[in-house]
Amino acid sequence: MKQTVLIVGASGEIGQAVAREFASHPYQFILHYNQNKEAIDQLMNELGEDQVLMTIQADLSQPSVDQMMMSIPFQVDIIIFAQGEAHYGLLTETSSNTIDKLYNIHVKSTIEIVKLYLPRMIKMKNGKIIIVTSIWGEIGASHEVIYSTMKGAQTSFVKALAKEVGQSEIQVNAVSPGIIQTRMNQHLTDHELQEFLTDVPLGKMGTVQDVAKAVLFLCSPDASYIQGQVIRVNGGQLS
Repeated sequence: MKQTVLIVGASGEIGQAVAREFASHPYQFILHYNQNKEAIDQLMNELGEDQVLMTIQADLSQPSVDQMMMSIPFQVDIIIFAQGEAHYGLLTETSSNTIDKLYNIHVKSTIEIVKLYLPRMIKMKNGKIIIVTSIWGEIGASHEVIYSTMKGAQTSFVKALAKEVGQSEIQVNAVSPGIIQTRMNQHLTDHELQEFLTDVPLGKMGTVQDVAKAVLFLCSPDASYIQGQVIRVNGGQLS
């Protein structure tokens, strides 16, 4: 029997990669997106109607996101959070609206969605929750203080929730990417990129497929004894 996977942020580059990586395994999908419907349509064409149960549009920056998710009529076995929005700038120049927006997207919506589906997972003693965080949530980044803070909050949420629901046989883990080849990093100049890569022992950027494979592993039977962990996909970068 196929398990149902809700991918939050399925239209993003990592979310798309996760869906494609899972496609050859016994899963069916609920794909969330905000604005990039074109990416979702492309995924549906690739995956096929038999694998995609439904798509759902929801702006995670809005407080009513949990109400939108309640419209999903299917049981959810696995939730993968791959949503995200970066913000570059000095903290002193960051507006309260921007702080609230990033908080809602990365933290509040994640907590609310988990809270919505957790009772059934606890009742069934089955479920997996995986959050794609960021290396900046662990080591911080100048000019990305708010983004780093929100990603750090996700990591703390994973560790705390894993302790709370472990006895209910629900696995909660995170995947923490380093410098990945995505549009989020296209603002870097060649010089800035090379400076970043001096801190990466493998000396190169990672790919969205690298991240997706780590997520798939955490959903596999091989990861059945992994709980509350942050799997780093960062080429060895530690600081």
